[in-house]
Amino acid sequence: MKRKIYRRLLEWKEKDHGNCALLLDGARRVGKSYIARLFGENEYRSFLFIDFAHLPHEVRNIFEHDFEDLDLFFNKLSAYYREVLYVRESLIIFDEVQRYPAAREMVKYLVADGRYDYLETGSLISLRMNVQDIVIPSEEEHIKMFPMDFEEFLWALGDETTVPYLRECFEEIRPLGQAMHRRVMNDFRQYLLVGGMPQAVEIYRETKNFEETDRIKKRILNLYRKDITRFAAGYDAKVLAIFDEMPTQLSQTEKKYKLSNIKKGARFRDYENAFMWLAEAMVVNHCYNATEPSVGLSMSGEHTTRKCYMADTGLLVTHSFMDDEYTDNELYRDILLDKLHVNEGMLMENIVAQELRANGHKLFFYSRTDKSQRENNMEIDFLIRQKRKICPVEVKSGAYRAHSSLDKFRTKFKGKIGQPYVLYTKDVMVKEEVIHLPLYMAMFL
Repeated sequence: MKRKIYRRLLEWKEKDHGNCALLLDGARRVGKSYIARLFGENEYRSFLFIDFAHLPHEVRNIFEHDFEDLDLFFNKLSAYYREVLYVRESLIIFDEVQRYPAAREMVKYLVADGRYDYLETGSLISLRMNVQDIVIPSEEEHIKMFPMDFEEFLWALGDETTVPYLRECFEEIRPLGQAMHRRVMNDFRQYLLVGGMPQAVEIYRETKNFEETDRIKKRILNLYRKDITRFAAGYDAKVLAIFDEMPTQLSQTEKKYKLSNIKKGARFRDYENAFMWLAEAMVVNHCYNATEPSVGLSMSGEHTTRKCYMADTGLLVTHSFMDDEYTDNELYRDILLDKLHVNEGMLMENIVAQELRANGHKLFFYSRTDKSQRENNMEIDFLIRQKRKICPVEVKSGAYRAHSSLDKFRTKFKGKIGQPYVLYTKDVMVKEEVIHLPLYMAMFL
């Protein structure tokens, strides 16, 4: 399936000419190995694919005993994998490199040797256990791979014309028209339910069967749970508690993560490693409260107050009814029939977080609580940077009638903020200087 990150790989190959390795980081089952193989097949005369998750004993011996002699090292690898290596025309892929950190440390010397290009893929790359006792090579460019966005989902379904037209409408702030908007929203609802994990998208493309797709997503979620048990040793119970509680937390009107729902008296400092593990695994997208949006968001981020979104909304749909049969999952029915209730609204906010993150934004929101004057309370779902300004973004259901928090925010920070947006289920509209966009246009922000 066509992925946008392929262009990033091409840019790296054309600009760096072997002067650095590329490290592709992403969640399990997000498509890293697939895209690495495809890139090797299409762009090089030959390639080696070394899977460190299932490393043969003979290959481990080559890395441990023959690395001092690179001529012998490459000859042995070439012989084992039965692939001829060509100077400056071959790619060597280190797949799941976090499973053998010593190989990552070797990249410094392999790049200096200059014969071949090197592409690393991995998950949990920055965890202490995967960087302990090694020197991280400076000759390494690090990029993150996310689940398929809405445009990639449409590509998989054979549609490469819709999004360019949507972009035109976005740039011109022009409505699509009722018929076109209805069609795109129908496609977007399918994307909400299927998500962007390539295996799920592939089975949906082949079968158009949500039940089969749900079965694939349950496998992925079970894999994540096994990874937590295996690789979050010492605090795996806390990681699982946070992970299992996410659908409940997101279904609340107040979506800030409340540890008291897990354990009475729980403190964030006791759970910080657990939250960081999920972020490093790229299973979740953290969104922090920016207490002062008129300055750098990261500088004012309050890390003890956060929202915790699933990195893939399709997985959130399945996670919400993980122990039930597909037929009992009410979200499928309600989303397809456009019956959005409060708990289904969590999917809309989650998908916006997913699209913003894939578009390069770090996630921040704004929240203010004034116990003495409740009319001063306000919460803005997301804050993004545009043209050196902070722009507020609110996510609303199609039937909403007011955006009081947005109005208060605009008044409080008048002259300091950029264009305000409302993302909702209706067509493009401008009202009172607020640009209203359909949810599927979040990918353009």
